[in-house]
Amino acid sequence: MSKDNRLDELMEFPCEFAIKAMGLATPELRGTVYDIVQKHCAETDILKVDTKASREGKYHSITITINATGRNQLDLIYIALSANASILMAL
Repeated sequence: MSKDNRLDELMEFPCEFAIKAMGLATPELRGTVYDIVQKHCAETDILKVDTKASREGKYHSITITINATGRNQLDLIYIALSANASILMAL
């Protein structure tokens, strides 16, 4: 069984899923992450948005919890986040 198939078996959709993106602490980062996620789900499926600064304040992590509808949706979100130059890491 492939790794992708095992993951599909572990997750039951729809489900709440937290997406975390990190980047330099800029005023635009939160909006950038939000806009990317919103392109792949309905606004009513965005359940929570949290921002946390690093200890020294140089970086921010943005966590957006969504009502995920499927694996393909999550893959598209992570591809879009990873392609954005202002996002250093997506988890």
